[in-house]
Amino acid sequence: MDPLSVSAASGLQSRMDSLSLLANNLANAGTAGFKMDREFYGVFKSQNAEDSTTDGDLVSSLPVVDKQWTDFSQGTLQTTGSPLDIGLSGRGFLAVNGPGGTVYTRNGGLRVSPAGELITGGEGYTVRSSGGAPIHVGAGSPISISKDGTVSQNGVSLGQLEIVDFKSTDSLKKMTGAVFQNTDPKNIPFPATNTEVEQGKVESSNVGVPDSAMRMVGMMRQFEMLQKAITLNSNMNQKALEEVARIPT
Repeated sequence: MDPLSVSAASGLQSRMDSLSLLANNLANAGTAGFKMDREFYGVFKSQNAEDSTTDGDLVSSLPVVDKQWTDFSQGTLQTTGSPLDIGLSGRGFLAVNGPGGTVYTRNGGLRVSPAGELITGGEGYTVRSSGGAPIHVGAGSPISISKDGTVSQNGVSLGQLEIVDFKSTDSLKKMTGAVFQNTDPKNIPFPATNTEVEQGKVESSNVGVPDSAMRMVGMMRQFEMLQKAITLNSNMNQKALEEVARIPT
């Protein structure tokens, strides 16, 4: 494959990766606590870039999506009026018990399980108290959740929500929706400070739908232009072959 087609094909692949991220962001725009993903573009350099003896026409560097990252900026707190909904104002994550250990989320849409435990509304993960134990809620009485995350019922404290923060969010990898797993055991979570719990509210996703939609349209146009470049180059090569193979009369 000639250098122009190789470069265009690499550009197509990087745009496909970006379109996949944008599509996932837009699909989760209505998911409470969801954090949008973005991409870093980079340049792949082959050994030809370092070797001055190789043909200068060979492709030595190609555009690629170097890595993706998650934007952890806070979404808007929306009032729901449900006493089991909580929104975190400030940094931090709600610690819950996932299938393989402790995981973290900003989705505060909670509910009570049949066993009387406070769990997440989507996945059904058990909400952890500050000591790691589940929080048991009685039936038939209203629940109060204070600014510091203390859950009370009938004036009795049932436990305090475990809300933690991390020195770096780089090790937090998205599992599903708004749930994250800490992949670095050295990045130890610690109690979040300056974080307030807002009862009766949930945090919306931080996906800017108009901006994401505009980026998707622009990315699709770039994709189409690169496709046309490959088609045009292929036609030119075919034309050149036909001209060379033509026997003069």
